[in-house]
Amino acid sequence: MTRQHHTRTARTPRTTAALRRGLRRETVGTLALLADEEDFTAMRAYPTFPFDDHPQYLAHADAVLASLAATGGHTTVALFDPEEYADYCADTGIDPDHPGSRARYTAESAATGARVPYTGQPLDTLVPLLVETAVRRATWEYATTLLGDAGPCADCGRDIGLASYDRASQLLLRLLDAAGPGTHHLVCSVPAEDDLLIAVLHATRDDTGPALLDRAEAAEFTSVLAAGIARGTPGGVVLRTSTPGTLDRLHGWRLRDGRLVPLTEAEVFDAYCTDALTGEPIAPESHADYRAGFPLGPDDLTHPH
Repeated sequence: MTRQHHTRTARTPRTTAALRRGLRRETVGTLALLADEEDFTAMRAYPTFPFDDHPQYLAHADAVLASLAATGGHTTVALFDPEEYADYCADTGIDPDHPGSRARYTAESAATGARVPYTGQPLDTLVPLLVETAVRRATWEYATTLLGDAGPCADCGRDIGLASYDRASQLLLRLLDAAGPGTHHLVCSVPAEDDLLIAVLHATRDDTGPALLDRAEAAEFTSVLAAGIARGTPGGVVLRTSTPGTLDRLHGWRLRDGRLVPLTEAEVFDAYCTDALTGEPIAPESHADYRAGFPLGPDDLTHPH
């Protein structure tokens, strides 16, 4: 038998600086950003916080992010919450007026919350995206808490939160199936205590395949819808479908007793032409066709509890 010899390719010796640059490119970093003026002002109470002008602070943050990106490393941006930071320092017993404490908070707390990857986008693009991500995460966490607190059904003993989530999942699948081909934009709104939970879901579907959607958005949307089912609150769902060469089709449903009941054409018009938060009227869209909600099939879905 012939023995095959394998030789290793000789590597070109690298300097210490080159090795460190290579390692830096594989290091993940997080920058926690004070996105608004109020949070920035709160941090100015700490003498070791070196900034006194918010626009200047944002300009420096932009430069730091660009510098990190230039090294080839992966950087994410999170929100720095002064109130959460103060609680974190109190819980861990560290001095809040110290740069190391701010870095530790970023690494252990802010980095596990809502964050977005930095890809070189300007801050006026990055900050709204970051805030939107934080709001979405807070909405999902609150809806999940409501489902967890629902407890068991007094009649059958089944967990109301889990049953309501199953029901919401089935309703969403039916809605997307009945919507047909196109680009779909869904909004679910459910009142909860003194707040209004709003979840948004985007989906696309061709003539033959199933709807394609973002899993995180789907989980958030389903959780908010399930929270309305579990609490028995009068929420609602609206749908905008876009297809090439036609007006956008707008539909709507009312959440009632664990069901999505189709709205009439007039009710859909009112729903789209009224601000959900303020109740103020909104001008109708000229490129939209307001239609009644369509039936989602016979009500043979699993009931919540």
